[in-house]
Amino acid sequence: MLLLRLTARDLLALHARRRLVSHLAARWVHFGRGESSDGERRAWASSLVSLAEDLVAAERGNVEMIVECSPTVEETETPDADGQIDVVLVGRHPAEGVLSVQLVELKQWSAVTRVEAATADLVYVDGIKDPVKHPALQLSQYHVLFTGPEGPLHGLRFECGGFAYLHNATDESVRPLLGVDAPTGPYAHTYTSDTRDRLLKDLQSHFSAEDDYSAAEYILHRMNLRNTPLLDAMVNSCGEDTVFTLRGRQKKVADDVLEASELILDSPDREAIVPRPQHAVFLVSGGPGTGKSAIGLQLRADLEAAGRTVKYASGSRAFNAAIKESVGYTEAEFRERFAYFSSFVTPPNPPLDVLICDEAHRLRDRTTNYRLPAEKQGTKPQVDELLDASRLTVFFLDAGQTVRPQEVGTAELIEDAARRRDAVVRHYRLTEQYRCGGSDAYLRWVRALLGVSAQEPHEWVPDGLMHIEVVDTPDDMEHVVRTEFDAGATARMVAGYCWPWSKPDESKNLENDVRIGGWHRPWNASSESFCANGEPPSRIWPVHDAGIGQIGCVYTAQGLEWDWCGVIMGDDMVWRTDRWVFQRGKQRKDPKAGVMRVAKPGSLDPKVRVSTLDDDEFARCVRHAYHVLLTRASRATVLYSTDEETRRHLRKLVGEVDVHGLRPTQASIPPELRIARNSGAARSRRARRAQSKAKLKNEMMLF
Repeated sequence: MLLLRLTARDLLALHARRRLVSHLAARWVHFGRGESSDGERRAWASSLVSLAEDLVAAERGNVEMIVECSPTVEETETPDADGQIDVVLVGRHPAEGVLSVQLVELKQWSAVTRVEAATADLVYVDGIKDPVKHPALQLSQYHVLFTGPEGPLHGLRFECGGFAYLHNATDESVRPLLGVDAPTGPYAHTYTSDTRDRLLKDLQSHFSAEDDYSAAEYILHRMNLRNTPLLDAMVNSCGEDTVFTLRGRQKKVADDVLEASELILDSPDREAIVPRPQHAVFLVSGGPGTGKSAIGLQLRADLEAAGRTVKYASGSRAFNAAIKESVGYTEAEFRERFAYFSSFVTPPNPPLDVLICDEAHRLRDRTTNYRLPAEKQGTKPQVDELLDASRLTVFFLDAGQTVRPQEVGTAELIEDAARRRDAVVRHYRLTEQYRCGGSDAYLRWVRALLGVSAQEPHEWVPDGLMHIEVVDTPDDMEHVVRTEFDAGATARMVAGYCWPWSKPDESKNLENDVRIGGWHRPWNASSESFCANGEPPSRIWPVHDAGIGQIGCVYTAQGLEWDWCGVIMGDDMVWRTDRWVFQRGKQRKDPKAGVMRVAKPGSLDPKVRVSTLDDDEFARCVRHAYHVLLTRASRATVLYSTDEETRRHLRKLVGEVDVHGLRPTQASIPPELRIARNSGAARSRRARRAQSKAKLKNEMMLF
């Protein structure tokens, strides 16, 4: 759990805009705490702001405040369990230069009385019926959670202390908390309004006034809010060893699948005299960034290591191609492990032990492909082909990412097909957020903005986890994205399908199809090989450095992520007064250029703009496409609309980028936490094994 992460000066700016308490209240609801009480809201508006004001007064407004924080984002059985602290202050030590952390309990108490003469461990507080612990005892528990073997500070060089701040109290009114018999330790300091000057001096001794980069990134990384991107994890693991560290609900799903494989499947060590007849189906649904692909890829590695016959299937050509390119599989290696939904018209004999189906929302009614001969065309529902292919089938899907009318994958469809086979069906729902900086607030904002959820569109509240800004021109968007790309971040530009898409000419030159005023850029190349100026084919556009100059669409971006993503909203979805209007476009051939150009602004997606698709379904496809595009970034989204009224609407909701330090530039990430960008060069199995052996040798030399 984490409600907010901002510097003290940014938190005060947010409070001045009257957006602080409403944002914290919304996050409180998200984490299952229900509606926040009047007391909680008063604490946020009073105690939290008082602490931020004191940091600014001490000339330490650069110190970051992580508000209402648990040491990790793991699910807990008891959400009110100990371990959630009011504020974690994070910065740099002024003398040592190491990470400096202060754990803070904010109390609105004005007076306390002692419970027992011999100890101050328990006290009575005005307005609270039962006795409460001395704040230092709470801070002692938090200190163990944060610095212990499982804590986010374990293994780092740091200074860590803590204090309680009772800004409404005087020393005399809370004397039992300050006596010689009160708890002691580096986390046992107590400040009141009488000792504010001492607090300011102590803050100066704990934290440097410089903010060269964000020290809080260490904490977020250790709290699992900054996960390694999916493709980077695959590369670092050489595609063969343990790929991901699964957490919370993710781990529960994976453990249950592995347990079922032992109960349902025959032993891989010997041939069964009578094969077990059971068939099991696991259905895992969740929004963008909830870890569906991470679970699937880790399961594939674990099951393969256990001797099971297993394949990982996807409905996304771009996703499969990105894995193949990034990890460096040969064609034979890739086919051994990965497949497409269309690969199972003829079921394997014998059936696979396990088939993992990622992006199952992209299931088609039938397997059809004009490139394939008649005998390879499907004659029954595609979901039945997948179920026939294995004994244990795992489906991952997100209903909010169906972007074409022929995509029929739903939980109901899969459950019905499984029941026809008398298969055991288990359904899981993932809610923990690992993409978009772990910002569920950003995902809720996007869904409300687009009308994907029932929530009304609302102003974006910066939370320090995810950043969004609206720009006035496509040049501005490209400048921001390229600046971060040149600094070492992963970044791409994507757009709604609102322009014609030309194939490379005979000389392999690309046409600049995406034309906005004087700004012209090509789509990612509709080609199976590199083009004249080194542009990669569309299948590896997401992971090859040369793809930065091309524009991607939903079909080449789905399932992937980058640090930064520039998103162009076209005229297929425009804001008019108080509602979204969805428009089908038209194209015509330019006689001079010999290529297609926009004749009427709107959607030019050949599968979506067709007149046979009714208006509601057309609107759903367009909304979902932008839902995908707006959730591809892990740190920041730069949004531009080709329509002026829509830009005004977006800017009103997002606000100006007027809060210092919120744009998460590559320079703001501690150097040792930066992930080197994958150049897109494939590696052979021999090279991967050599790398793996070298890594093992280096690890052995450490002992």
